[in-house]
Amino acid sequence: MDRYAVLVFRDQKLDESAQMAFTRTLGSIDMGLLKVLQTKSRFKEAGMIDISNVDLESQIRDRDDPKLVAMLANQLWHSDSSFKQPAAKYSLLMAQVVTEHGGETEFADMRAAYDALSQDTVAEIEDLIAEHSAFHSRLQIDDAQYTEEDLALFPPVQWPMVRVHPGSKRKSLYIGVHAEHIIGRPIAEGRLLLAELLEHATQREFVYRHKWRSGDMVIWDNRAVLHRGRRYDLSERRELRRSMVE
Repeated sequence: MDRYAVLVFRDQKLDESAQMAFTRTLGSIDMGLLKVLQTKSRFKEAGMIDISNVDLESQIRDRDDPKLVAMLANQLWHSDSSFKQPAAKYSLLMAQVVTEHGGETEFADMRAAYDALSQDTVAEIEDLIAEHSAFHSRLQIDDAQYTEEDLALFPPVQWPMVRVHPGSKRKSLYIGVHAEHIIGRPIAEGRLLLAELLEHATQREFVYRHKWRSGDMVIWDNRAVLHRGRRYDLSERRELRRSMVE
């Protein structure tokens, strides 16, 4: 994990209990946005996150179903739980039912992206801090279903934009769609800088695209990569299970 940040295990037969048991061996479970987005679950394991387009009765959700709309934010470049402290360390995604076309997951290497920055950019961002918000990303896709009480559960948090990855000791960018603005910069200026850095960091040379097969388990390090899902036909069944470590 420290070297590659993304590991792929094919042909796994883990049920949800085995997946969660394995996740616990890596650290404390990260619940993410479960207390807002998933009041009821198809799963018996607390902390298991449903990355699917099916409802509690295993029927494919309508395209405008609020739960499905919320999940579409996964198609924006992000680091899991960067909107809270502690954020997510590892994420584990297990594929059960995959689509024939689309639905890949892409991973962008934030250490390689940092290494490729110009000296001027490195000097500019080295000490900058960004504020991350759980709902900033969702507002970008017009997902505004949240109450004031929901918003209060996840107040914004601040993270350095450049961090040293503890395992590899390499410097890494820590940005993504949850980063709402830069502390000490006007909102417009900060967001344009964040957008420029994201554009740089997600160039094809820094990105691995994973084509899912049933039985795939992919584990990634949120401190070293950003990720996003790719579009797929929402009328076609797709079921994956995600667990996370703080």
